[in-house]
Amino acid sequence: MNKNLLLIFTRNPELGKAKTRLAKTVGDETALEIYKFLLERTKNIASEVKSADKAVYYSVKIRENDIWDANIFQKHQQFGEDLGIRMLNAFKNGFEAGYQKVLIIGSDLYDLSSTNIEKAFVALDENDVVIGPAEDGGYYLLGMNSLQEKVFKNKEWGTATVRKSTLTDLNDKKVKLLAFKNDIDVYEDIENIPEIMQMFINAK
Repeated sequence: MNKNLLLIFTRNPELGKAKTRLAKTVGDETALEIYKFLLERTKNIASEVKSADKAVYYSVKIRENDIWDANIFQKHQQFGEDLGIRMLNAFKNGFEAGYQKVLIIGSDLYDLSSTNIEKAFVALDENDVVIGPAEDGGYYLLGMNSLQEKVFKNKEWGTATVRKSTLTDLNDKKVKLLAFKNDIDVYEDIENIPEIMQMFINAK
């Protein structure tokens, strides 16, 4: 078993439930296609990470025959009343299974690379926590080498306050901040990504 575990949180790709803020501009069907594209991209990036085992956590139910190869990805169900508790439970599972470093990413980031993830694991040799800050005030990556429960509690998830309040929780820990990146949530987030804009144009 690897000492590192990469968690990937996904939403089951369903029409009308994927990228709902983006869908207000591009429509439900195009939003779903964009999300499927991002899922595929996330899977490929995660597959290239050699230093960690991988676990995908499904939002609704575990799918057996999908893009996530069960030979590569452990499959789990998210559980908990909000995003924080769901992440907490996933981190707990990882540490209780014996992993020494656990790191989580979402599935809606275009410019994340396997190198970014590998470097984040390395950063946990000399830091308690590593955070990939998102431009919207949240984070696209969170890693730790021991469970920091309070970062998952008492947050306004989905708002611009998340990263700031997370860092406040960690003021007595050594934290490494990575480069800023941008989640894809609204139309403005895809305007400078030709590959995704082409999907929108083709759908018109």
